[in-house]
Amino acid sequence: MIRLVCLKKKSKMAKIDIKNHLKLYLVISRAACGKRDIFEVLHSAIRGGVTLVQLREKHIDAREYVALAKKVKSFLDKYNIPLIVNDRVDVALVSGAHGVHVGQEDIHPTDVRRIAGNDFIIGLSVNTPEHAYEANELDIDYVGIGPVFPTTTKKDPKPTLFIDGLKQILNIVKKPAVGIGGITEDNCYDVVFAGAEGVAVVSAICSSKDPYITAFNMKQKIDKAIYKSRLKNSYKER
Repeated sequence: MIRLVCLKKKSKMAKIDIKNHLKLYLVISRAACGKRDIFEVLHSAIRGGVTLVQLREKHIDAREYVALAKKVKSFLDKYNIPLIVNDRVDVALVSGAHGVHVGQEDIHPTDVRRIAGNDFIIGLSVNTPEHAYEANELDIDYVGIGPVFPTTTKKDPKPTLFIDGLKQILNIVKKPAVGIGGITEDNCYDVVFAGAEGVAVVSAICSSKDPYITAFNMKQKIDKAIYKSRLKNSYKER
């Protein structure tokens, strides 16, 4: 704990405006990439339009995780894309990542903020209206709402929300939000048009035969949904 606090004091990384990076949020792991190299997939996905990356490794020791996170951070820095680490605050701090994403059963965001400081990005998973109300009272930077659609990425997924459930939570939460869970090229438009700032994607890109094309097509649809949503809202305000 003392070492983590010291790391926080030594960090000079300025806090980013995470809302501007939430459009196409890639959640990646070596396992999700299959037989392909993780950096090969990252390069293709970034060329296609990925705006934020989360490294989510579940079966890896701490030193190996830190080493991988440092390499990913160095790689992403060339493209000015922030790195978020899943769950592991220690790995995020030691590797110099921009932030961490935690779930409802992980270390509490209040403790993350105390350890990591004000310039550290904190994301929180949200699945219910109750979670959304609680998130509004926390010092966090964004929420991941889901699973929006059925997903096989997690072994124990929460109840599926679908678009109606997503909208219900979006109407409550006051933080920037991405939809996650079962997001594909076919449904990403609907998620963003419903009011999310973007989508978080795992297998749709990592398992794609061409991550570049998939990311490019998804980014085009997301941008279109944002435009249409703003247009719809402007008519409502007249």
